[in-house]
Amino acid sequence: MLKNAYKKFLFVLVFVALGFLAMQVPFSKLVGAENIRFSLFDFYGPVAGAFIGSFWGILVVIAMQLSNWAFHGFQTDAGTIIRFFPALFAVLYFARKNAWSLFAPGLAMLAFWAHPEGRQAWYFALYWTIPFIMHFLRDRFIFARALGATFTQHSVGGVLWIWAFNMKAEMWAGLIPVVWMERGLMALGIALTYIALNYLMSIVINKAGVSLPFIKLNPKYSFLAGK
Repeated sequence: MLKNAYKKFLFVLVFVALGFLAMQVPFSKLVGAENIRFSLFDFYGPVAGAFIGSFWGILVVIAMQLSNWAFHGFQTDAGTIIRFFPALFAVLYFARKNAWSLFAPGLAMLAFWAHPEGRQAWYFALYWTIPFIMHFLRDRFIFARALGATFTQHSVGGVLWIWAFNMKAEMWAGLIPVVWMERGLMALGIALTYIALNYLMSIVINKAGVSLPFIKLNPKYSFLAGK
């Protein structure tokens, strides 16, 4: 029991450390914010709950974000604070199939349309129907699962952004051709990250003989798949 607890603590520590490093590698600039960028963390963070469960996955992502926040001097601007929340909902969505995970994008659409600028760019929030559609495909296709997760993250970030910064309808409309490319790449990154980590951990467990009973792997993407 104590040995497994120690292994889990060590695993979480390594996972957090890798997440912190991923946060230091920029991916793309966040439109409307000069000092905020997406990073490789946006590929890595959402998969945590799939391996260690929703609760621990959220704790791990919070630990990653707090360590990164401290490293960058505890900035307290609204954009930085907002960035804490969307990834947590992506973790919940990706971790397992649950109708409750659709609550976030559903509420986000309603809240977006309740804002005056959001009502003018109402069609932008239709992107957030994607998690609902992917909900029915996620068990068949890992990309669908990843796409639902990244658009859930996008919905939470988007609605917080419009209420915090009152971003104009024209800017939201201008983002429409950008979002599908950005989120498509993020979904691909999430899917590939999950497959790679699943495969690597299956090698550690099955070939190196390291017992990690607290890890949930997908046999479809494991070292022994097809054997």
